[in-house]
Amino acid sequence: MQPSENIKLYCLENFFKELTYLYNDKKMPNKILLSGKKGLGKSTMAYHLVNFILSNEEEFQYNSDKMLINKENKSYKLIQNNSHPNFYPVDLFDEKKNIDIAQIREMISYTNKSSFNKKPRLILIDNIENLNISSVNALLKIVEEPNENIFFILIHNNEKSILSTLRSRCLTFKINLSFTKCIEVTNKLLGKNILDLINHELFTNYNTPGDLINLLDFANERKINLKKYSLVEFLTLLIDNSYYKKNKTIKDLLLNFIELFFLKKYNITDNKNPVFNNYHEFLLKINNTNKFNLDYESLFLEFKSKILNG
Repeated sequence: MQPSENIKLYCLENFFKELTYLYNDKKMPNKILLSGKKGLGKSTMAYHLVNFILSNEEEFQYNSDKMLINKENKSYKLIQNNSHPNFYPVDLFDEKKNIDIAQIREMISYTNKSSFNKKPRLILIDNIENLNISSVNALLKIVEEPNENIFFILIHNNEKSILSTLRSRCLTFKINLSFTKCIEVTNKLLGKNILDLINHELFTNYNTPGDLINLLDFANERKINLKKYSLVEFLTLLIDNSYYKKNKTIKDLLLNFIELFFLKKYNITDNKNPVFNNYHEFLLKINNTNKFNLDYESLFLEFKSKILNG
């Protein structure tokens, strides 16, 4: 399910209430940055904020007490059909590595047009860590002096950094959930207990609800029983079958599992441990691979041959 389709918001009450308070009190700045790990519900919360604002005078308004979007409200239907005149989303296309300058120019063209009504216009830019330099520079110009009654909601998955010049122009909300809350949200979304479906070795304190649901979807598609796989066995399965080539989500999860492997199998806080250097060497390689969009296959194969196989 896409974030725009999630009508119920779970466990982000404090962040959402602060945002709605700022808007109702006419104190919400026109540049909001939601930052945190991918899969926490930042995009879902952004769509709820958009619906809260745009459905304000509609027949079926947003339910703030239950943090619930009424499917019958006009704004929800228009957003699902990509036809709301007061909402403009920008996101990373599946086949691309960056949000390119053409997408930002189209958004700027939208902001320069006259509004159809007196309602606010909202620009939602997801995955802003994937803006290229040209896109960031173009975005900076428009967010510095936006047209009247336009709000920018920027979503940052903090595995990658963003330019300080962009961050400094926004009111930043650092989104996080405890492990217990993540399990609670996941269980509510699934309607079942995630702890009964996955081997305990595959859990980390850094899992997000999105991580866990994507992992389950992946396993269900391939009829993989996650209760039967240890961490080492699951890492071997992912690498040997090159699943990371076909699924970006699995590639990201594999990177997390590699770090989990070091954390669980070795005392990597002890710099006298012979694995300590290997751990930091691989962390550096992972960071460089992410930063420079390098080849992941050689990284994963090296990890398997040097570490998993001793």
